[in-house]
Amino acid sequence: MYKTESKELSDSCKITIHFNSDFKAKFELVRMSNIVFNIINICAGEEVFFDELGDASAYFDILNWRMYPNGANAYVKVGTFDSRAPEGKRIAVNESHIMWSKGYSQIPKSVCSDRCRPGHRKAVQLGQPICCFDCLLCPPGEVANQSDSNDCMRCPDDQCSDANGMMCIPKIIEFLSFDDHLGSSLAAVSLFLCLLNISILCIFIKNRETPIVKANNRELSFVLLSALALSFLCALIFIGQPGKVNCLLRQVAFGIIFSFSVSAVLGKTTIVFIAFSATKPNSPLQKLVGSKVPYTLVCFCSLIQILMCLLWLLLFPPFPEHNTKSNIDKILIECNENSVIMFYCMLGYMGILSSVSFVVAFLVRKLPNGFNEAKYITFSMLVFVSVWLTFIPAYLSTQGKYMVAVEIFAIMSSSAGLLCCIFVPKCYIIIFKPHKNTREYIADAQEFSVNREAHGECLEILREARDFKAICVNGRAFIEGWESSWYPDVS
Repeated sequence: MYKTESKELSDSCKITIHFNSDFKAKFELVRMSNIVFNIINICAGEEVFFDELGDASAYFDILNWRMYPNGANAYVKVGTFDSRAPEGKRIAVNESHIMWSKGYSQIPKSVCSDRCRPGHRKAVQLGQPICCFDCLLCPPGEVANQSDSNDCMRCPDDQCSDANGMMCIPKIIEFLSFDDHLGSSLAAVSLFLCLLNISILCIFIKNRETPIVKANNRELSFVLLSALALSFLCALIFIGQPGKVNCLLRQVAFGIIFSFSVSAVLGKTTIVFIAFSATKPNSPLQKLVGSKVPYTLVCFCSLIQILMCLLWLLLFPPFPEHNTKSNIDKILIECNENSVIMFYCMLGYMGILSSVSFVVAFLVRKLPNGFNEAKYITFSMLVFVSVWLTFIPAYLSTQGKYMVAVEIFAIMSSSAGLLCCIFVPKCYIIIFKPHKNTREYIADAQEFSVNREAHGECLEILREARDFKAICVNGRAFIEGWESSWYPDVS
């Protein structure tokens, strides 16, 4: 509650004083009026309020100083300040009446550049005052959690920056898992190809006494089919979180199994080469017919790869690692091969074996077709080499789970190439063309192949003997005026 006292100071000035009832007036009204009059120029009709501490209330006019084009200037009232008003309403300003310098309709900026928001850092503009700067977004892996930061802070290795660059968040852990769509798809394809391989092996075992299975050594065919089944299953070792055991096994198992498979192919090709080269008179290869040379070759070639892989495991064993450097926002759990040289030595040795198999199969591809699968081996080795030649650049250009997926795809596609090119045609004959799977049919096919080759060379003789009367009969060139006929040697 306020008490009111009035006092005439002069004929033209009268004040009304309000003071709080709790305020103990120790001064007379006249003396109080003189104090107020000396502080504030109070005109007639105006009121003065004192609080319980004896402090007078404040009331001000807010003026806008304007300068006009003709040089005149004036103060214009644009608002007020009243300390008696409620909190938040003490200042009342009519912004539309404010005239800023140089005709600005909005509040002019008093700085050269705006403040940099969090997630940005200040970059000083060359040749400009220090208050002039650009706001640059923090690069990936760095954050700035305050405004007007001069530098961005780098996140720990296991964390990355969020989309706004304001805070560090944990990185995503990535590896090729069975729960991943890519990993589950590759695992399903691997199991399907393994079951297909086992089915073909069962067909061959069931028909092991037929000529088409016995041709080119059925034992090596069984060994090759078993090795291909293991190679399909080997792809599963690459799927799942890398650990100490599967990191040690994955490349070594893959290298040994594939070397065994390619060695078996080389053994089958060698059998064809020895069998048909030994038919020539006085051939030194006649002593090797029916010997254990193919089996020795398979064991010897595989043993070299086994020794190389054991040396790799003893000197430079692979191990799992968390790769935080290759990807900014991911932690790649992968197997470190620990020796790139040993890895490519293993691949290089397989390349040498497959190249030798391809060359030998290519050399014997035109021998009689009845007992010869060299054409199929030639094509399968061409597919095998092509896959692994394209694998190397693809492997080096990827990282993380996609690098593992590329290697799994190369393993399965090259194994499927061997399976389809060598064994699927024989399975087709066994199941759908059983009349071709007889000794008589294969003998007729061999005789027809020999006659066809002989007839071709006989025609070449006729072209050379164009000045004589000549004729081909069953591959023999009979030329008029010659005492005997010529029979081309196709053995």
